Amino acid sequence: MLNKIKDAISKFASMGISDKKAIEDLIRDIQRVLIQSDVNVKLVFELSEKMKKQIFSEKLPEGLSRKEHVINVVYNTLVEYLGKEPKEFELKPQKILLVGLFGSGKTTTTMKLGHYFHKKGLSVGVIAADIHRPAAYEQLRQNAQKVNIKFYGEKNNKDIEQIIKNGLNNLNTDIIIVDSAGRSALDKELIDELKKINKILNPDEKLLVISADIGQAAYNQAKEFSEAIGLTGIVVTKMDSSAKAGGALTASYTAKVPVRFLGTGEKPEDYEIYDPVRFVSRLLGMGDLKTLLEKAREAMNPETAMKIIEGELNFETFYDQIEAMKKMGSIQKILELIPGMGKLKIPKEMLNTQEEKMKIWKYIIDSMTPQERKDPKILNSSRIKRIAKGSGRTEEDVRELIKHFKKTKKMMKTFKGGKAFKRGPMANMFKGMKI
Repeated sequence: MLNKIKDAISKFASMGISDKKAIEDLIRDIQRVLIQSDVNVKLVFELSEKMKKQIFSEKLPEGLSRKEHVINVVYNTLVEYLGKEPKEFELKPQKILLVGLFGSGKTTTTMKLGHYFHKKGLSVGVIAADIHRPAAYEQLRQNAQKVNIKFYGEKNNKDIEQIIKNGLNNLNTDIIIVDSAGRSALDKELIDELKKINKILNPDEKLLVISADIGQAAYNQAKEFSEAIGLTGIVVTKMDSSAKAGGALTASYTAKVPVRFLGTGEKPEDYEIYDPVRFVSRLLGMGDLKTLLEKAREAMNPETAMKIIEGELNFETFYDQIEAMKKMGSIQKILELIPGMGKLKIPKEMLNTQEEKMKIWKYIIDSMTPQERKDPKILNSSRIKRIAKGSGRTEEDVRELIKHFKKTKKMMKTFKGGKAFKRGPMANMFKGMKI
């Protein structure tokens, strides 16, 4: 859905004219994408009519061209449809219940939510309340261990009420997250089980976890779970795949339950607090520098960033840069956050190759001596040969790393001395990191 809407906007923006036909073609393209992405047909036409009415009947705002006005209307309409305002989690002691059907990603989401609160400085504990899926207990235990949060579960106990009571008594943490059981459908047995958990836990948040590829079934799930126990929000998982996501995102609009959290990959840090404005900015290819800055701030050591600003780029700081990039996500995800870069049609294979190269470069740097990392100028043929052998790579690989390092150092010097660094996104990034 994201790329197709982006393509429709790019096509319209690149046209020499923005007459009635061009505008109607744009709206028709957006209609087609939304319907193909499992958005409810009635809602699609409701949105289309709203766009047309604003574009054709409203007076052209001062300072905007017709083309800019059209894109602005599309932007504002989609923001409204996708949730209007973000609803972030309060950073206070609270209990959270995750519900959803089989395969929705509840256990992985439990880990990611726990990681989110843990990074914010709150103590977190999770309760394994899926007494039906054999692997659920061990999966959650291992996930909790990965992100350094407390775990409670009773592997052979099938009394869900007792497990929740014992979990509450044993976990003395600010945040308690309960990973409940799923089913292939919301049947009476699951409803009864969730009602028992809900009564004992008395959660502050009740979040429905649904997969981005769920399609039209999203609305019914949101409605049924809400009627069973009440919901405070929706978590959409698998947003990193080729899933359409239209149905899942529509659930917030039709069931009046806001999307709160997005899962964007398998790693603990692969998530976002859902923000409609940021989401639509990326959807239309406008980038999202705010999210990029936040990711950079979390990923990069301030001391390393300061060294880079001062021009102190060696293989130690270069290694730290690679580590920071890894924490921020895939290269494709980072490019989508940079205004204008999301529109570039860079082959996925090329991006994958670059990510693979960064892994190789880490192995090579690991094989260098501390002196070589601090002073790359001393790398001669004999040192290169030793490093290649120690890292299990070829001498050509080592020379390619050195060549790339020199280019990066030259580019950083240009940024440091030029207007692009002083007033552009790079400067904003470092200012945002408070260094």
